[in-house]
Amino acid sequence: MTSFRISTTAACLAATLCLATAARAGTPAAEPKGEVAMATATVTATVTKINYETREVTVKAEDGKEHTFVASEDVKNLAQVKPGDVITATYGEALAYEVKKGGQVADVQTVVGGGAAAPGSRPAGGIARQTTATVLITAIDPKVPSVTFKGPKGNIRTIKVMHPEKLEGVSVGDTVELTFTEAFAIKVEAAPKK
Repeated sequence: MTSFRISTTAACLAATLCLATAARAGTPAAEPKGEVAMATATVTATVTKINYETREVTVKAEDGKEHTFVASEDVKNLAQVKPGDVITATYGEALAYEVKKGGQVADVQTVVGGGAAAPGSRPAGGIARQTTATVLITAIDPKVPSVTFKGPKGNIRTIKVMHPEKLEGVSVGDTVELTFTEAFAIKVEAAPKK
């Protein structure tokens, strides 16, 4: 799941930043707007063994491979999990941007929230994090095409633009507000009836 997350995050960031940063000097077109790129992945596994004393859980994934892990003390409802139950985990992420005329670079802001199932219920929970930053467009090269940004900490980064048509109406000095959201949810459901 980690390699999927890293590759998905990189792909979403690259694709969306390339779209988001599009800018070209010349005749202004319509007021720049924003876009969102999203990706999700869901994995299910069936509980095959569980040791309540050691909190060791063995699951069989969709590909037939078995994996064993130790449920942390954070899993308050482990006693409700039985062999045959199905665990579903979903990871999702989105990167949104909005190009704004003028503006200023803004510090990175992060908000985190989450929740868990009530005591005595089947285990379930979720957590989400949203990070927002505003970057300044400092250079545009329509020949490459590329856009150079200055970030909140003064860092400079140049990104190649995948869709040059997104450059219309964007200028040096415009800002791009980037919002990256990621969420993870997990739930345990009773074994399917046969």
